[in-house]
Amino acid sequence: MDATLSETTQPAFRTLGGLRFSKGHGTGNDFVLIADPEGVHAIEAEQAAGLCDRHRGIGGDGLIRAVPSRFLPEGRELLADAPEAEWFMDYRNADGSLSEMCGNGVRVFVHFLRAEGLIDLPDGGALTIGTRGGIKTVVRTGDNYAVDMGPWKFIFPGDASAKAMDSLVSADGLEVPRPALSVSMGNPHTVVALAELSQLEGMRLFMAPQVDPEPANGTNVEFVVPAEPLVHDGVGMVTMRVHERGVGETQSCGTGACAAAVAIRHWAGAEAPDAWQVKVPGGVVGVKFFAGAGGDEHVELSGPAVIVASGTLS
Repeated sequence: MDATLSETTQPAFRTLGGLRFSKGHGTGNDFVLIADPEGVHAIEAEQAAGLCDRHRGIGGDGLIRAVPSRFLPEGRELLADAPEAEWFMDYRNADGSLSEMCGNGVRVFVHFLRAEGLIDLPDGGALTIGTRGGIKTVVRTGDNYAVDMGPWKFIFPGDASAKAMDSLVSADGLEVPRPALSVSMGNPHTVVALAELSQLEGMRLFMAPQVDPEPANGTNVEFVVPAEPLVHDGVGMVTMRVHERGVGETQSCGTGACAAAVAIRHWAGAEAPDAWQVKVPGGVVGVKFFAGAGGDEHVELSGPAVIVASGTLS
C-alpha cells in the first residue's frame, strides 16, 4: 500500500519519500517500523511524531528503526562488551521523544527483522540486541518471543526489604491520591494497586497522572488489580492499564507489565510466585523472575508479535 501524508505533515517527511515501513504490534501496543541496514535514515523527533500520528500519519504508540549498532554511539558502546549485538532498536515514543526501550517493542522488533530477512532465527534460537536500556536477549518460542529484560530495581533509594510505597499518584478517576511504588525496568514505572476491576475500568487516562515525587526523567504509570485469589495453579494473575510517558494510554506495555508484577509480588511477600500473567486491554503477557548470571534477579517477558501491514511513504 502507499501512505500519503497530509499537507500539514509533508514538510517533515520530504527526506523520507520512498522509504519502506511496516506496522506491527505486541498485544495491541503498536509501532511503525523502519529497516535501516545502511544507517542512512536517522529519524528526527518531528518525523517520528508525524509518522505515529493516528490522523495524519501511519499511527502508532512509537517508532522503531532497525539499524546496525555500529552506526550509533550508544550501539558502539554496547558492542564493546557484547559484540554479538549486531542490531540496535532505535526507539522513539509517539511524541518523538527518545525512550530507553519497550518490552512489547523488542518482540515486534525481532519479528520485524525476521520478516525483512535481516536475520535467521529458528524456533528456540536466541538473538542479542542493543537498546538504550542496555543489551537484551530474545528467544523465539514458536510464534511468540521471550525477552530477558535484565534486572529490575527500585528507582528511589531505601531499604528494599522494608519498602512498601515511595510516592503518591493523582489521576482522573481517583478520588484521592494513591500510594505507589516506582520500579526501573531500564525505563521508569510507577505502580498503583487498586482493589476492584470497576475502579480500573473507571480510570480516565486521557491526561497524564501526577506522581509525587516523580522520577528524574518522568515515569510510566500502571494501575493494577490483583486477581482474587492472587495465585492460580502457581501463577500470579493481575489486570493492568497504563499511561505511557510521551504516548498516553496504550493497549499494552511490556516493561509496565514487568514493573506491575515486580510491585505486586513485592507487596504479596515471600510466598509470592515467580511466574505471572498480566492481562492488558490488548491481551495477555507472561512475566517470569529468575536468577541472572551476575546474581541479580532478572525478569523475562513473553508474548506475541505481529506484523499487520507494509508499505512505502509517498
